[in-house]
Amino acid sequence: MRKLIFFMHASLDGFVAGMNGEMNWINVDESIFDFVATMTDQADAALYGRVTYQMMQSYWPTAGDKPNASKHDKEHSAWYNKVSKIVLSNTLNEKELTNATVISDGIKDKINEIKKQDGKNILIFASPSASHSLLHEGLVDEFWIFINPILLGEGMPLFKNITEKTKLKLVESKTFSCGVIALHYETIRK
Repeated sequence: MRKLIFFMHASLDGFVAGMNGEMNWINVDESIFDFVATMTDQADAALYGRVTYQMMQSYWPTAGDKPNASKHDKEHSAWYNKVSKIVLSNTLNEKELTNATVISDGIKDKINEIKKQDGKNILIFASPSASHSLLHEGLVDEFWIFINPILLGEGMPLFKNITEKTKLKLVESKTFSCGVIALHYETIRK
């Protein structure tokens, strides 16, 4: 069965974005990009909320074609263009999108159906609101949380509306030279 794997940067005090959605505090370097590329190699689908999907769609399809494109931009753009996208949205029309499935209701049943299909893992990058919905439904199988060395004091929380206790098992941790620590957890199913 395919796994739904949650990737998110967070501040040490548990925020994924500032009060106005700003993420300019996130530390990334080549070692993080290279590490994430090993994860995308194991995935053939990406899940986004509407806002993140539109942001990704405005950049990644052509990012690798630019004359000054970095190694990461070329690799991630190629991956983004070939994988199927799953978008949680009440406003987008699937017929207007390329290689994307829109889910507006019955999230739990539809995601579980997708997870049962043949294929590699499904990655959810950022998308805080969509992540909150997936967490509420107990759909996340693994977490990669990239803790950044900053205290924001306020902003959009990493976790919200958790109604049931979710036990996790620490699988590994990685430290990057830019000061970010990645924590990898698996969800312990009852």
